[in-house]
Amino acid sequence: MRIAVLGGGAAGLTAAQELLRLGHQVLLFERSGHLGGQLRTVDIEGTPLECFYHHIFTNDTIIEGLIDELGLGEKLRWVPSRVGFFCNGRVWDFVTPADLLRFQPLPLVDRVRLGLASVYLQRQADWRAFEGYTAEEWLKRWAGEQAYRVIWEPLLYGKFGDAAPSVGMAWFHWKMRLRFGSRRGLAKEYLGYLEGSFGQVWQRLAARIATLGAHVYTSTQVNRIRVQDGRATGVEVPPADTAAMGEAFAAGLAERVGESAFFPADAVIGTIPSPVLLRLAPELPEGYTQLLAGNRYQAVMCMILVLKHPLTDIYWLNITDRAMPFVAVIEHTNLMRTEDYGGKHVVYLSNYINREAPLYQASDAEVFASYLPHLSRINPAFRQDWIEDWRLFREDAAQPIITTNYPGKIPPLATPISGLYMANNTQVYPEDRGQNYSVRIGREVARLAAGQT
Repeated sequence: MRIAVLGGGAAGLTAAQELLRLGHQVLLFERSGHLGGQLRTVDIEGTPLECFYHHIFTNDTIIEGLIDELGLGEKLRWVPSRVGFFCNGRVWDFVTPADLLRFQPLPLVDRVRLGLASVYLQRQADWRAFEGYTAEEWLKRWAGEQAYRVIWEPLLYGKFGDAAPSVGMAWFHWKMRLRFGSRRGLAKEYLGYLEGSFGQVWQRLAARIATLGAHVYTSTQVNRIRVQDGRATGVEVPPADTAAMGEAFAAGLAERVGESAFFPADAVIGTIPSPVLLRLAPELPEGYTQLLAGNRYQAVMCMILVLKHPLTDIYWLNITDRAMPFVAVIEHTNLMRTEDYGGKHVVYLSNYINREAPLYQASDAEVFASYLPHLSRINPAFRQDWIEDWRLFREDAAQPIITTNYPGKIPPLATPISGLYMANNTQVYPEDRGQNYSVRIGREVARLAAGQT
């Protein structure tokens, strides 16, 4: 079969590879000029770095297997990470049980209660037991009102905004299990990072699928998925004057139809956000469109700072002060070597936000100005002249908002239109978005489209 894959991120590239392995022809369309999706990189002192922070956990065995398959295993480093909280005007270590007992923003009885609730979540393997609860109501009941107010409420609101009270406990539980699963006993968690960035994985995979015969069209926006007699028959794109498009016409892969170039296909896989599929396939029936419309997302803004000096000695610093305009400080060079970045210290400031929010719509300079005063609260020695460079990146559909009883809200991979499939990070439940599960769902949807499952 000839199968069109929409989206050149992790799921799309993985789906393309799986289809090629199964002997099918692949046309891959990516609207941006690069492949890899949210794994795109920027150069920092001669070394590629993800625009949005990335690491993997020890239980992310699927992506680890792909890294090995692509010959990059020797570059994967497992490093103990330091986690902390910025709370009540200071930084607190938050890695070991002893750190929890020293966490003075909570009374001792609440620290113990929080620890017991965390152990329970770690040992409870069945996420279904939490399906009917919101994270807010479960955590208030079992970890305590005080622990919720001091720790979890600021983080949930920082990640999900006004949707925080509706976030499902099953998602929260599985997120906690993934992090606890990356620990070695009661010691620190170990996180994996690929020297030279994870961008290498997707660059190498893109090269492999091209070698296997995939036809890849970047900077190409699909305008419509054509549907005829209830079946997807291909995709329409603007007929750009490019060498790749010219070759597509010459090879008979595309034909001019009115103002569009039409690429016939036996099946179409959309590894794209749910609202985009709604726009491209208006023929989808009401029941499925309601599921897609119910998929809500938070956007993300991620600022990279290149500093002369370290901001903290912690890798992942959770911000519980809701007056701060970001929810986490990820100091990349507290996980990897500063030598890889010209001796500089690399810091991400992460902020999940509604894309209609004024801050998300603000200019880069306005965002930078709003962030700057808070850095000296984290480190009183910080001065603006520490900053040698900074960049800001945005992603509209970054974090799905996962509510209670979510399985009934997940759109099936196979849509009601024959030959049309969807795979995105709203469908990896109970797991959260990430490279590991993008690879898994990419392979799964490819086998489904190819009739292998």
